[in-house]
Amino acid sequence: MAIGCVVLDFDGTFTDVVAEGMPFVRHFKSRLADLLERAPGALEADWREEEAAVIAGAHAFGWDIGGRVVAPAIADPYLLSNAVARQLMVRYGMLPNPAMRDAALQELYREAYKLTGTAFKPEAKEVLEALLATGLPVWIVTNAHTDLVDAKLDRLAPKGRERLRVKGDARKYIIQEPEPTDARFSVLPESLDFAPLLQRPVYLQRGKYYEALRAIWGETGTGPEATLVAGDIYELDLALPAALGAHVQFVARENALPYELKAMEQLGSRGGVDRSLRGILPRLRA
Repeated sequence: MAIGCVVLDFDGTFTDVVAEGMPFVRHFKSRLADLLERAPGALEADWREEEAAVIAGAHAFGWDIGGRVVAPAIADPYLLSNAVARQLMVRYGMLPNPAMRDAALQELYREAYKLTGTAFKPEAKEVLEALLATGLPVWIVTNAHTDLVDAKLDRLAPKGRERLRVKGDARKYIIQEPEPTDARFSVLPESLDFAPLLQRPVYLQRGKYYEALRAIWGETGTGPEATLVAGDIYELDLALPAALGAHVQFVARENALPYELKAMEQLGSRGGVDRSLRGILPRLRA
């Protein structure tokens, strides 16, 4: 089936997330020091120590939501900051209640994300213009707030910008059923197993993300089999749509993990991997 709809992740996919994330990390650390009642200088040494431990144990650590890891910790500065902060809370014996800890970390993320910079990848404008020139519906689905992403896209100003739609606050990390649920979602397995490359499950039933995708398919008159989804984090961006039957493109990070590459390989012609955004364009002929 020909591609009839394109869905794109934003942070890390079209942006240089390391450059953009520098002010985020600075503010996140400062506010975390306040929360943990530590002087920023005293926190820094412990932060570096815990950060090194998280990176060294990349497969063991991740974005923990309600006791389930939903994405790898090293994928971007936001996830890494979350994982390091969580380890520091354990180290200091602060916020032991999981719900309170999750809420505090989410609030720190929202506050610090407002300070992120704007650093698009060099080919971002070219690729967006090429996608929009096809006349296909092109959507960005992101965990970030819609208005913040819209503002960045306005500054980039690709030709055809008025047709580029953004669906923010997708909450791709939430493991629950959609509202309402439906047959297409209910037949999904709970998780995928990539042992021995990954010693934890990859959860598929991300109901809020599914709600966003379903709304797009309803508006565009398409479905998963005619959709190409591109993203830089397999678990957050690609696992669910791939399980639903979509074509997916992994915009591979420099630190892409072996299980992410294995997942793409297992998809055969429905999966693709490229460090460059330009790798998305030939996929429109899938």
